Amino acid sequence: MAQVRRAPPRVGFGPRDSGVRVVGGDRRLRLLRRLVGPDADLGTKRLCQGCAEITGMSGAGIMLMSGDLPQGSICTTDAVSDLIEQLQYTLGEGPCVDAFRQDSPVAEPDLAHPVSPRWFAFGPPAVDAGARAVFGFPLQVGAIRLGALNLYRDRPGRLTDEQHADGLVLANIAADAILVLQADAPPGMLAVELEAGADFQYVVHQASGMVAVQLGVSVAHALIRLRAHAFANERQVADVAEEVVARTLRFGDPKAGESRVS
Repeated sequence: MAQVRRAPPRVGFGPRDSGVRVVGGDRRLRLLRRLVGPDADLGTKRLCQGCAEITGMSGAGIMLMSGDLPQGSICTTDAVSDLIEQLQYTLGEGPCVDAFRQDSPVAEPDLAHPVSPRWFAFGPPAVDAGARAVFGFPLQVGAIRLGALNLYRDRPGRLTDEQHADGLVLANIAADAILVLQADAPPGMLAVELEAGADFQYVVHQASGMVAVQLGVSVAHALIRLRAHAFANERQVADVAEEVVARTLRFGDPKAGESRVS
């Protein structure tokens, strides 16, 4: 688990903050004013709320990724957006995952009836939760890829050109904000400002290491096995991981499957 540092919970985005790049011209400045308000402070919770409000979406979430794998979300706006992030983490598929891997925006304006189905595991539970349209925008600063901004709406429909343009700039602002917040964190540790409202599934990483030892495979392959077990049993990967860490579930021989420990 990342070490907690003593630091202010929010970051300033006023005119003297030289850590944020000025990109997007007038649109960026306009969106920054709407995001930060008169106190020129922007935390992760407000960042997610602002992204949803500005684009007219039902909710939003921001997921960090590394090596094409979801690492967890730094913020969500409601129960549906939280479930969307959980599903993407458990299943390894969805709008944020595709936006990050493809390095381009991803849109599914009718999740219940897509023209070309692509998220066979993610789609049905997301629809059942109330998401009817989902959109992903990659978070990137130069060559540094950080994750993706996820937007969802409770009714189907495409983004307007203005909403799409705002989504691109908001993703850019979010990426800059993450870098500013993370700038003073010790190497290999997450800034307390990012960790405060985040869900980084530390138990899953711990369980992956244990399963890797049990199976004699890489940690990446162990995570795949955890996700496959969770999906096959219609459970969240974090719940399965907790059982592994508690040693009530053990992954044995790959051909023999998993076993309960009494």
